[in-house]
Amino acid sequence: MKNNNRASGRTIKRVIKYIKPYRISFVFSLVLAVITVSLTLYVPIIIGNAIDCLAGPGAVNFEAVAALLLKMGIVISVTAVLQWIMGICNNRITYNTVRDIRRDAFDKIQRLPVSYIDNHRHGGIVSRVISDVDVISDGLLLGFTQIFTGVLTIAGTLCFMLRISFVIALVVVILTPLSLFVSKYIASKTYGYFRTQAQTREEETALAEEAVSSQKTVKAFSMENKLEQSFGEINEKLEKATVRAVFFSSLVNPSTRLINGIVYACVALAGSMVAISGGITIGGLSSFLSYANQYTKPFNEISGVIAEFQNALACAARVFELIDEKPQTPDAPDAVTLRDAHGNVDFNNVSFSYDPEKPLLKEVNLSVKAGWKIAIVGPTGCGKTTLINLLMRFYDVDGGAINVDGNDIRSITRRSLRKNYGMVLQDTWLKNASVRDNIAFGMPDASDDKIIEAAKAAHAHSFIRRLPEGYDTILGEDGGNLSNGQKQLLSIARIMLCLPPVLILDEATSSIDTRTEVKIQKAFEKLMNGRTSFIVAHRLSTVQNADRIIV
Repeated sequence: MKNNNRASGRTIKRVIKYIKPYRISFVFSLVLAVITVSLTLYVPIIIGNAIDCLAGPGAVNFEAVAALLLKMGIVISVTAVLQWIMGICNNRITYNTVRDIRRDAFDKIQRLPVSYIDNHRHGGIVSRVISDVDVISDGLLLGFTQIFTGVLTIAGTLCFMLRISFVIALVVVILTPLSLFVSKYIASKTYGYFRTQAQTREEETALAEEAVSSQKTVKAFSMENKLEQSFGEINEKLEKATVRAVFFSSLVNPSTRLINGIVYACVALAGSMVAISGGITIGGLSSFLSYANQYTKPFNEISGVIAEFQNALACAARVFELIDEKPQTPDAPDAVTLRDAHGNVDFNNVSFSYDPEKPLLKEVNLSVKAGWKIAIVGPTGCGKTTLINLLMRFYDVDGGAINVDGNDIRSITRRSLRKNYGMVLQDTWLKNASVRDNIAFGMPDASDDKIIEAAKAAHAHSFIRRLPEGYDTILGEDGGNLSNGQKQLLSIARIMLCLPPVLILDEATSSIDTRTEVKIQKAFEKLMNGRTSFIVAHRLSTVQNADRIIV
C-alpha cells in the first residue's frame, strides 16, 4: 500500500509539472471555484432569512421576502455564469495538458532506440499514447477541479455551520472522520487493480493490432479460431481485473452515503433540540440543515470521482514510464557532419549480439573501397541484416568500430550519416499519403518532373499511371491494395530520386517478377556505378556482378 501511495504521489507531481505552463489559467480557475463555492454557500443564509421573515401568524414581511428573493436570483445567476467560465477554463487547461503529455510521449518514441521498438509490442505502445492519455484527461485532470471544489465546499460549509451553532457543528466534526477513513481505505485498494486493468488492456490492444495488420497471414493459416481463443483469454482477464477495480471503487459512494445519512440525521436531531430550547431560529435551523446536506454532498461527489481518479493515476504512471525510457545514445558533442561521402567503409574487429548470452558477430573485419559492390550471403539468422543495422547505426557495436571515409560512425551525426545512405528493404513501408508523397519521402521538395523520372527509372511509372488519380492517388495504410511488388517498386523509386552515395539493398527485388527484375537490375547497375553498394541477397542473379561476396 505504501508503494502505491508513493507511486500515486510521484505521478501527481509529474502531472502538476505539465500544468505549470498554464498556471495563470489554473489560478484563475481556482479563484473562480472559491467565488462560486462562496456564493453557493451564501444562498442558504438568504433562504434562512426569508423563512424568518415568514415566521409567525400575521408577522409576514412581504417587502423583505421580495428583496431577499431578488437577491437570491442575482446570486444564483452570477454563480451560474462563473461556473460556465470556470468550465471553459478547466477544459482548456485539461486538453492543453493532455496535448503536451501526448506530444512528449510521441517525441520520445521518435528518440527511442530501435531495440526498444523491436522488443515491445507495437499495439501496447499505441495504447499508452492514445488510450491511456485519454483516461488521464477524463479522470485525473477533470478530477482535480472536482476534488478542489469539493474540499472548498466542505471547508466553507463547516465555517458557516460554526457561525450558526457551535454545538451542532461539533456533532458534524466528530462524525466526519468516519467518511474520510472509509474513502481513503477503499481508494488505496483500487490503485493496484486499475493498474492491472490498464496493463491487460494494453495486451488486448496489442493482440488486436497484430491480428488486423497480419490478417492475410492469419486467414492463410486458418488461425482465426486460435486468435479468437487468445483474445477471449485476455478479454476474460481484463473483465476480471475491471470487475475487481469497479467493485472496490463503487463501494466508496454507498459507504459514504450511508455515513452522510447518519450525519444528517444526527444534525437534524441535535438541531431540533437546540431549536426547542431557543438556541436557534427556525430559519437558522433550515440554513443549518441545508449546510449539513451540502457538507455531505462533496464526499459523495469525491467518492464518485475517486474511481476515475485512481484509473487515471494508473494510466498516467504507464505513460510516464514510456516518457522516462532511456533514449538512444545522443550524438557526441563534437560529432561531425558527413557531407558528400565517398563510400569507403571499414569494419574493424566488430562484435555485436542482441542477447549478451548469445554471441552473433565476433571480430568481423571488412574493408570496402568506394564504388565497390559488396554482396552479403548466408543462411537465415547468420547476421546479414544485422550488418546493415550496424552500418545504419540502428544498433551500436558492442566492440570494435565501423568507419565511413575514415570516421568512426559514432563520431558522425546520425542525421548526416543516414542522409548518405539509400536503403531498400524486403519489408516495404509506405505511409498513408499520395503516391507522390511516398516517392518524395526522402526529398520532400522534389519537383514533379524529378519524381516522375525516378518512377520511370524504377519501372513504376506505368502502373502508377493506371491508378485512379495517378501520382495523386492516396494510398491506404501500408500501401492499401498495391501488390508487394508494386510497393517495392515505389521504395526503389525513392532511392532513384535521392541518389545517395552509399546503397543498401536488402532483398530489394524479392517481390518483383523476373521480367521486371531484369529491368530493375539494369537500372541498379546504372545507379550503383561509382557508388558503394551493400547487397543482401539469396538469388544468384542479384550477386553475380558483385566485386566482393561476403559469406
